[in-house]
Amino acid sequence: MTYQEFVGSAEAQQRYWARSCAGWPLMRRTRPNTGHHAIAELERLGLVDAVITQNVDGLHHAAGSHPVVELHGALRHVVCLACRATSDRDQVQDRLARANPGFDATLFTDTDGDTAAVHPDGDVALAAEMVARFRPVDCPACGGGPLKPDVVFFGENVPKDRVARCFDLVDAARTLLVLGSSLTVMSGYRFVRHATRRHIPVAIVNQGPTRGDDHATLRIDAPLGATLTTVAALTTPTRVTSHDPEPHA
Repeated sequence: MTYQEFVGSAEAQQRYWARSCAGWPLMRRTRPNTGHHAIAELERLGLVDAVITQNVDGLHHAAGSHPVVELHGALRHVVCLACRATSDRDQVQDRLARANPGFDATLFTDTDGDTAAVHPDGDVALAAEMVARFRPVDCPACGGGPLKPDVVFFGENVPKDRVARCFDLVDAARTLLVLGSSLTVMSGYRFVRHATRRHIPVAIVNQGPTRGDDHATLRIDAPLGATLTTVAALTTPTRVTSHDPEPHA
């Protein structure tokens, strides 16, 4: 869903929140993988100073990384587009559940908490009649809205102060480390270009080609989780500064 579609249509907002309400219980149970934990360990070893991520799942925070700049925001936060007040996503989930007593989100997950219907952004494909019956909730601060997940939608700009913070981190780095990203999206690729212009080495670990390969001082085509776990296990705490535009394993 684009930003323009979301803000321009009450029906689009209803569809988003119905699908998100169904998917959120699974999203909040998701835990960091070996790649996330390895990055946090490299930070503890003094090899990573900060993480820049395009992911919105909050798993770098959960793994213990700090600081983390969530370039595209985080699903765990909700913002009111009228008054800009923010809410916790779990609190919004509780309010959605009370407003929709017949809408049982547990019906959309199996006994293991998994379902093929949950998409990477945490929503679930629902029948049109289920969406039509769903009632979104208003902002608890101003009583208006609409409420929107505090993430950057397609067609929406990343906040300028957040971008500036990322450029500052790159400028302070001795090495820019790209982990698990094809760099297809300009919001991450621009930091590789910036590092190259500043003569800052770029190392890329990814399975398959990336848009930034021509800028890479070091390029490793390998599974991310296993590679980072091995590096963390073998590395002594020699100081190298690194950043991660979009880690996933």
